[in-house]
Amino acid sequence: MEECFKSKYLLGKVDFEELDDYIHDWSVHDEEPGSLREFLGINAEEEDIWIEEGEDALKEMLDEQKK
Repeated sequence: MEECFKSKYLLGKVDFEELDDYIHDWSVHDEEPGSLREFLGINAEEEDIWIEEGEDALKEMLDEQKK
């Protein structure tokens, strides 16, 4: 199974700006990819922050996990 966006981001393998590419891949996925949250590898709290406060807030939350 391919690593999710969050795992790759936390390991420094992708830039946060690639989030949009992952969202696009999820939307055109041939098989049933599950929820976007599952596909990205984020938890419910991270998803809520993203929805309520935006991408910058999600990035900040993930950046805290890198430390």
